[in-house]
This record gives sequence, structure tokens and C-alpha cells, in this order.
Amino acid sequence: MQTNRLLKGLHHVTATVNDAQEDYDFYTKLLGLRLVKKTVNFDNNFVYHFYYADQVGTPGTVFTTFPYKGHGVRQGEEGSGMIITTAFSVPGSSLEFWHQRLTDAGVSVLPFKRFEQDVLWFRDPSGLQLELIADDNDDRIPFETDEVGSSVGIRGIHHVTLWVAADDWDRLRQFLTTEMNMSEVAQEENRIRLNVNEGGAGNCLELLQAEPTAPRGKNGLGTVHHVAWKIETEEEQLALRRRLVEELGMQVTEVKDRKYFRSIYFRLPSGQLFEVATTGPGFDVDESVEELGTHLMLPEDKEHNRAIIEARLTEIQL
Repeated sequence: MQTNRLLKGLHHVTATVNDAQEDYDFYTKLLGLRLVKKTVNFDNNFVYHFYYADQVGTPGTVFTTFPYKGHGVRQGEEGSGMIITTAFSVPGSSLEFWHQRLTDAGVSVLPFKRFEQDVLWFRDPSGLQLELIADDNDDRIPFETDEVGSSVGIRGIHHVTLWVAADDWDRLRQFLTTEMNMSEVAQEENRIRLNVNEGGAGNCLELLQAEPTAPRGKNGLGTVHHVAWKIETEEEQLALRRRLVEELGMQVTEVKDRKYFRSIYFRLPSGQLFEVATTGPGFDVDESVEELGTHLMLPEDKEHNRAIIEARLTEIQL
């Protein structure tokens, strides 16, 4: 199987954040995303894992967070080796609405243009760098709320940006273009845009070359933990894993069952953590589409500890 054509675009982005209620309010009430799953970190069951997305949690629209307030996690430090920005796609005509909405909420917004697209840059309450990027070619259907209608709603994730140390720059570009189904399509100064698969919103990656004096980033609150890319089948996922491990000598996890998808994880030559996740089975395996995000859902092997887990989790108001 030819593995260098298997990635089909973004699946999700996962970040480490601070307060659970503050996080929920920001992404659902202000940005208008839907909480499609309220579960726990499968590796730390006393920390929530929130999944924000469109109506059903379509891969490529999903932004997830681990709210680690009160668990002794340090504040992250931005630097090279990190996934530094997540960009969400919106219609160009909505940018004035979003600029006003974010400003009214006390969020500092910086407008600019990149690769001939208008962009609004801002930070979330935990310090994560976010962008709203105008893309009128994105025909994905947004989730609607009383305050954020379909004409202005977020369509999904457009791309993420990796901050790359100069020493890792060439090696990373070669790996992405030869192994990860990516092609370089544009460059502005020290930034490159790559198309994943056929490109377009939800199928892009940007690389930002760091200055030689830039510090190495440190994970913690307010940083992206990993970015996940979608692959269609478990067979393709295993084939890609064999290629990375047996032929390229990379360290890759065993396949992990995340209930809503199957995943493998590995680090890039530049240090960022990549996940490759299957498109199925999806978020409606344990809740109906109508009820997505309204219950605390646990892995089957943790159900016997539900009372203990719920007692340790901070209560939030949905």
C-alpha cells in the first residue's frame, strides 16, 4: 500500500487549557461551537475532555480541550517545536461581526492579511493563539446558536501553524512532502502554506520558521498538545504505522482506542506531536445526535468508577 497518499486532512486539534467553565463558555457561547462530547482524558480520568465542533462532530471541525486547572500543570511557554496557532474558517463577510463580537467581550483582536486572505488574530482565556480566516470557498455547514447564525458561523478548522526551529526546517519540509500527502503551495517571508491531500479549508498546514534566537517551547496551560489528521480506515492506519516504524525507524504508539476514533501518535522531526485518527466510528456511538454533549460519557472500562470520577470533576453549567 502506498502510504504517502493516505492522510485526507485535519481531524481535530487538542489543547491544554485552564478553567473548565471559562473554556466551555468561550468556545460555545462566544464562538458558537457545539459541545459534541463531554468526557474525560482517557489517560487521566479526573480531567475533562471537551470536544467542540459542528452539529455532529465532523472530522476537521473538531477542537478539543483538557481543562487542567487545579492539577498542578504549569503555564506553557511559546517557542519553536510547538503547534502555535489554530485558525478557524469563516465567511469573509462575517469578519466585521466577529471583530465587534470579540471586542465587546473584552478580547483583543488584531486584523491583518496573509496569503491574500483576511485574518483576525486573538487569544482564548487560557492564552491559546487563535485566528478566524476568511474563506468563502468553505462550504461546510456551521453549528448555529441564538447569537451566531449560519451566515457568520465557524465552518471548522482551516489550518494549524507549526513554529519550526531553523535547524529542523529542511528536514521537516522533506518529511511532510514525501510522507504526509502534503505539497507546498505558497510562501510569504518565513511562512509556508502546504496543502494536505487536495487542499482547501480543513486541508492546510502552515510552517513558520523561528528566528535562531527563539526559545524552545514548553507544553503547559495555554498550549496545543497535538494536531490530528484523518485517515479513512484502520487498515490504512496500520499500513502507515508500519511505514513509519519499520522503514523510517520512527517511534510511533500502538493503535489506541479513543472510542470515537482509533489513533496513533508520533513526533515530527521538529518536535510537534502528530496524531493520525480514523474518521469513524464517530461521536454518536454513545449518544444520539440530539443529545451530543449533554451527558458525561466514560469509556466502558471506567464506568464502574463513575461515582468517584464525577466527585473529582469540577461541576460546570452547560
